[in-house]
Amino acid sequence: MDAFSDLIRGVRAHGSLFGASTLSPPWALHFVDGAPLTLCTVLSGAGWIVPEHRPPEPLRARETIVVRGPATFTFVDEVGTRAEPIACGEHCATPEQGGTRHRRGWNDPGEDDCGGDAGDAGDAGYAGDAGGAGDAGDAGDAQDAGDGRGATTLIVGAYPVRGEISRRLLDALPVVLRVEGGGTADAVLDHLAAEVSVDTPGQQVVLDRLLDWMLVCTLREWFDRPGGEPPAWWAAQRDPVVGDALRLLHAEPAAPWTVAALADHTGVSRSTLAKRFADLVGEPPLTYLTRWRMTLAADLLVERQAATVADIARTVGYSDPFGFSAAFKRVRGINPSEFRRTATTLTSLRN
Repeated sequence: MDAFSDLIRGVRAHGSLFGASTLSPPWALHFVDGAPLTLCTVLSGAGWIVPEHRPPEPLRARETIVVRGPATFTFVDEVGTRAEPIACGEHCATPEQGGTRHRRGWNDPGEDDCGGDAGDAGDAGYAGDAGGAGDAGDAGDAQDAGDGRGATTLIVGAYPVRGEISRRLLDALPVVLRVEGGGTADAVLDHLAAEVSVDTPGQQVVLDRLLDWMLVCTLREWFDRPGGEPPAWWAAQRDPVVGDALRLLHAEPAAPWTVAALADHTGVSRSTLAKRFADLVGEPPLTYLTRWRMTLAADLLVERQAATVADIARTVGYSDPFGFSAAFKRVRGINPSEFRRTATTLTSLRN
């Protein structure tokens, strides 16, 4: 298990709600849920993503933008559009205006709006009508999105982020990131376009997995972009020594690791491993391991309500629950029992 796979495993599209939208200008779709991560891409046409309190970002055909919540954003045909914003969220009501049609889900034939309960807002996704893709023509410049040459086909996938593990991934991302077309995500877009153009059994599962695949490809390309500044753990994974050490720590976090044991497994001296790891990751190997164990423990404390603190301690590699509690408080500033009570209360309030 590598660090990226561990961090992204709690970011999953599940039960995403796809609506069919043929966007002809003017339009303004305001995505109001403020999901932790929202991926926006267009199969054809173009428009603008306008994040809350951020400058507008053009979005052309086959480009992708990821917006980090909790701020909301709007997708418009042009900056300063005359269209009245249409709120899209858990209860998405789309009036007949702005040349926009929208319906909730592919399994709601005959409905032209998405009123009522649209499911979990954190899992909500919206997709443009792929039927307009063939008529859209060349996207051109985003400023030309509203010139009436064709429909703009939008796909939006909103991802819930569950637990402390995936929050470490969020911390590594800016509020808005963009990836140009022409990369590995293009193949996923082709599959998405084909899937949303038909209504077949099992479609929801396919769409969920395609959205997951799309997000992974997008983040990979953003981290690897020329001149970028990826998080230390991303760059360190490519190092033949430190990368191996990280994979060992993530594969077996509860193992009784020492610097000597890691050095033996990676084929270098203790001093070489310790220096190389600290230089690339920004902290010593066992400090990294302790923080990772406490992140795992934080999620287990919430997910396994019947487990005792001692049970959680053993799961993450501590035979002594008192030593575990001391490490947890040192890293997170709160003891395990208090963390569990607070996190459980917050989860109940959100639900």
